[in-house]
Amino acid sequence: MASEPADRTLDVREIDGPPFDDIVTALEQLESDDRLRLLAPFEPAPLYEVLEARGFAHESERRDDGVWRVFIERA
Repeated sequence: MASEPADRTLDVREIDGPPFDDIVTALEQLESDDRLRLLAPFEPAPLYEVLEARGFAHESERRDDGVWRVFIERA
């Protein structure tokens, strides 16, 4: 029986400075069927092209409180 995919959360609102390196590190630590939930104060649009180039898919949504939630998993 396969285990449920795990959601890992990275809240970049808590990072002092550019969060790119933290995001890349979190992606490298994902197991094949895990998913990363990224929380950001803005839509991280520049990240989408990087994700695609590295073989990841994403879904983004803006919550009512203005926080962007991006779900990232291996494509």
